Amino acid sequence: MASAWCWNCLSRLRPTPRASLPPPARISSAPFHSTAVQYALPAKKKGTSLTPMRYRQGQTLRKKKKKTVDRARPPAVGERKALRKRIVLSNPNALEVEGMLDLSPETMVDARLRGTVLGLPITMIDQLRAVQAFKPKQGWSIFRRPGTIMRRDTLEMGRLFDEISDAEKGKVVKRIVTGLKGSGKTVHLLQAMAMGFLKKWAVITIPDARELVSGDTSYVPIEGSKPVQYIQPNATSALLIRTVEANRELLASLRISQKHSGLAGLKPTSTLEDLAKLGFQDPAVAWPVFQALWTELTATAPAPGLEKDFQARPPIVVTVDGLAHWMNESAYLSPDLTPVHSHDLVFVQHFINLLKDGQASLKNGGILLYATSTSNNPTVYSLEVGLDQITARQEGVSPTSPDYPSAEAYSNPDARVLELFKPSTKTSNKEGPLELLKLGGLTRDETRGYLEYFAKSGLVREAVNEKWVSEKWSLSGGGVIGELEKLGRHVRSTAQPLPEHLS
Repeated sequence: MASAWCWNCLSRLRPTPRASLPPPARISSAPFHSTAVQYALPAKKKGTSLTPMRYRQGQTLRKKKKKTVDRARPPAVGERKALRKRIVLSNPNALEVEGMLDLSPETMVDARLRGTVLGLPITMIDQLRAVQAFKPKQGWSIFRRPGTIMRRDTLEMGRLFDEISDAEKGKVVKRIVTGLKGSGKTVHLLQAMAMGFLKKWAVITIPDARELVSGDTSYVPIEGSKPVQYIQPNATSALLIRTVEANRELLASLRISQKHSGLAGLKPTSTLEDLAKLGFQDPAVAWPVFQALWTELTATAPAPGLEKDFQARPPIVVTVDGLAHWMNESAYLSPDLTPVHSHDLVFVQHFINLLKDGQASLKNGGILLYATSTSNNPTVYSLEVGLDQITARQEGVSPTSPDYPSAEAYSNPDARVLELFKPSTKTSNKEGPLELLKLGGLTRDETRGYLEYFAKSGLVREAVNEKWVSEKWSLSGGGVIGELEKLGRHVRSTAQPLPEHLS
């Protein structure tokens, strides 16, 4: 059939410009596939709908209503601090150790009990609480009753108490206790307090030296003092309260034997307990009261007119925990806004001077134990140099020897701290030199006795043999008692076979 369009008409049509035509599609395909990429469906986005939004379609904001939550009552003032410092000394779920001996004047010097855990007497618990001998992070709450292990250093300290009480009356022992973290420095001070109570000594303690220089207590400058020194009335009053509560029986049995001017309310028949209680009611006179009490405890003879009912004063045990905080500037400020050195606080200065001249202050003898801390301890270069010098003297190195440690050049050491650790020029047969006691780990025999105490308390259900003890001794860094306690806390039980009627 012939077309209605002739060739001539077709030739008259104008060709379309090449630029107006769409570009040819570039077909590319993925490997191992015959479908072009451009024909693939686009990836669907999360949370979007394929349905297009209609024109002028309204949207409303939908908010979920918050549920009303009943808030708990906020803790009362001081409740969190009390919970953080709470001390639990008994666990009724722990087994009671049968045949457990108590610490006594006889057992504290018995070398046969080395490596044995002795219980603290029940009648002494309140006294140890009063002087804040227990710490919250110690493992008292996992046993039936509080006890302490008799290690070599403990027995040696017990012999010192016996010597000062009987053979060498008036002797003064001065020691600084150092060691690794968890080596038992604070517990060593607790053992000294317990032995002091057993021997009827006067026990005076500073449970945390940081609290006296952290700026948390009030302080008052002493008029006319050069350089200016400061009194801490509230801290002194707290010390008097601890001393009376812990030594009530001793202070109530001693009467005043010296004359104290400026203290109203004292009578010739007043006891030392009555004297110390004057600082409870009025902290403003707490420091003069403490000075009068210290004079009474260190008196060797009565004043004229007060010879009646005079009794010999017992030795004194002084313990300080956290000595490094006293070897630096405190958080207090002077009137010209310069930091006050810790040695300018008369409370701190009193106990610091005991290390320099203990015999003049402790005329009836006693033991001074000042411990450093590794959990909360400032880095004081002068203190490190002083401890190195004490170690060198104990090893026989002369202070004039070139091997004797000294402060490095341009290190700017604290001269007041270095002066404290210099050897004393005063020679006395009753006062020994300042010593350094480094506490380490327990021996293997002591470790075995300590872990057997865990087994008897029901905390360890494994066979305590030589292999198992050697393993725990090595894991604890050579018998570090703090690490041994962590290992003993884990209760492990071996698989027991089922009875025949259940198998």
